[in-house]
Amino acid sequence: MEALRGVVDPELGDNVVDLGMIRSVELKQGDVTVEIALTVASCPLRDQLRNDVEAHLGALPGVSSVDIRIGAMSKDERAALMSRARKVAQERSSVSDLAPSARVLGIVSGKGGVGKSSVAVNLAVALARRGLHVGLLDGDIWGFSVPRMLGIDGPLEVRDKKMIPHELRIEKGLLKVISMGFLSGEDEAIMWRGLVLNRAVQHFLEDVAWGDLDYLVVDMPPGTGDVQMGLARMVPRTELLIVTTPAFAAQKVAGRAADMARKGHLRVAGVIENMSSLTCDHGTLYAIFGEGGGERLAKDIGVPLVASVPIDKTMSRGGDAGLPAALDEKSPLKAVFAALAEKITSEIAPVVSMTDCSARILAAVESTLSAASR
Repeated sequence: MEALRGVVDPELGDNVVDLGMIRSVELKQGDVTVEIALTVASCPLRDQLRNDVEAHLGALPGVSSVDIRIGAMSKDERAALMSRARKVAQERSSVSDLAPSARVLGIVSGKGGVGKSSVAVNLAVALARRGLHVGLLDGDIWGFSVPRMLGIDGPLEVRDKKMIPHELRIEKGLLKVISMGFLSGEDEAIMWRGLVLNRAVQHFLEDVAWGDLDYLVVDMPPGTGDVQMGLARMVPRTELLIVTTPAFAAQKVAGRAADMARKGHLRVAGVIENMSSLTCDHGTLYAIFGEGGGERLAKDIGVPLVASVPIDKTMSRGGDAGLPAALDEKSPLKAVFAALAEKITSEIAPVVSMTDCSARILAAVESTLSAASR
């Protein structure tokens, strides 16, 4: 049951245990049977919740199989769930311009130097190339690097007390970017403590006119500090992608980010292994930073390894020149990030319509009945 607290309903922003969605759990000689009650059996989040339950339980020591049975809630169960959801919403009240359907992807790492920001920028670009509207929030307030990587500069415009993100048209898609780099000089040190950093990220969520987004990609600072915990409170539907390198030490440090996520009831959507190998001009493959770290981490925490990004000079060269590798026709990484974006949109965190979820239907009914009674 404690492992299942790491499974979060992204629509309601709370874990499935406290929402009363777990009816029973049975363990017999390593075989686990779980009965889940959804608000409606046809909820679009059905497959995601099933996969998350299987991943969280399958990663436990001694568990050999997971059998998931899904049913629909009774009227009383739905009423209890909505009461809990309202309470959580009040406790976490935060005014954000994000559309309820936007998928929020936090790119995290346990330590610096693993290429997290490069992965965040190129993933956001690759998603936009698919014709999507994508937001990119540079949450690494101390170590902001997104503006240079994208070749964007200049102050932010403010309209109606909201900051307007810088925009880049990428083929048929749109990328909207917010960074501390637009408010401070590139060489100017940001000497803020944790609570002030957290407040800055809150401003970037609440006081920015994000508009209608399909995805918001958040480049998080390394570690497990105030900013990470603040994001869990402000946007509880955030799903994390953990970036690591193949080295065993990096894998172990990255595991702390997964532990932080679960303690904060955030979904860990997958692992991205960066700097996986180097292919020289003669075609020889070199595992400079070791092998298997991403796969080991993914197995340890029970999530998929969604991509292995090889070492290529176009990553650093493009970051310095403002031309992300995901846009560079000569870069082999363009196909790697295109495949990652395809996997994100089709398997890991697809954009789904929430209009048929009963939580929204029930909320609409409650609102209508409340208005009629006045």
